[in-house]
Amino acid sequence: MSQSADLTGALWAVIGVAALAGGVLSTWSPCGYSSISLLRPNGRGVKAAIGWLPTFAMHGVGYAVGAVILGTLLGAIGALAGFTGFASTVALSVLAIIGLLYGAHQLDFLRVPYPQRRAQVPHDARNRFPKWVIGGLYGLSLGLDYLTYVQTPLLYMMTLAAVFTGHIPAAIAVIALFNLGRYLPVAVNLLPCKDYAIQAWLARNQERAAIADGAILVALGAAFAVLALI
Repeated sequence: MSQSADLTGALWAVIGVAALAGGVLSTWSPCGYSSISLLRPNGRGVKAAIGWLPTFAMHGVGYAVGAVILGTLLGAIGALAGFTGFASTVALSVLAIIGLLYGAHQLDFLRVPYPQRRAQVPHDARNRFPKWVIGGLYGLSLGLDYLTYVQTPLLYMMTLAAVFTGHIPAAIAVIALFNLGRYLPVAVNLLPCKDYAIQAWLARNQERAAIADGAILVALGAAFAVLALI
């Protein structure tokens, strides 16, 4: 990145990929397990999958609305604070600290505060609304990111990156990429896979997901620290 003619563009590429990866890794959270198991087609076969597409679409709409709301808030905060991008020394230094600290946290080298609302979306909603409505409500709740528990500190880094843009559309883009990563794993329900098999696979790979999360955070933190110093 330091040799790039366009450092801002290189940073956007790295942060964009990290945001998408963070969203995917958030599947290994209580709400990730829950959304995949609850938002399933009624029955099996092509007809059931086609009938489930409105639920999948509304789930994506909910995530998109959540990204707009949260991204607008974060971009406005950054603009009021006078931030103009995450290529500044201050922004890189803060992102480096977050990456190194929370990467070490994920890899079990130390413990740092993990502030979040440790709650899940209400399961009883499935008894009150059609499934496509539930899909939209789930998407909105999860798309706001801080209303439920997300088991990846990459969310903190992406939140700060959105603030440092100081630009509402750019902040929305960062959160939208994170939310896209959260949304796409639900598409596994289009495949002929049984719910218990999906849940078992997630459980078997829980520790690997945490290690991958920590490795990404440490790598980003180290890279941003170097960039801040040169």
